[in-house]
Amino acid sequence: MSECPHVSDLPRPERAPLSETCLECRAAGTHPVQLRLCLVCGQVGCCDSSPLQHATTHFKETGHPVMRSFEPGESWRWCFEDGSIV
Repeated sequence: MSECPHVSDLPRPERAPLSETCLECRAAGTHPVQLRLCLVCGQVGCCDSSPLQHATTHFKETGHPVMRSFEPGESWRWCFEDGSIV
């Protein structure tokens, strides 16, 4: 894993999650495959394996570059801008 310039811009401490699941999936009646947490604002969205890919949509709409897995036991982070694990 490498350090990208977007990681140093993240809020410290990490933002609290705004929900426990992808609220967009719940509203649409779909089931998220895996959850992702936006490290800029705390939005919880579903991954790209989910039917509606809300985490990526959130990045495209907001420009918030870094998210992490919101799955139990996982702590990896992804930078959408750099296209890499950070």
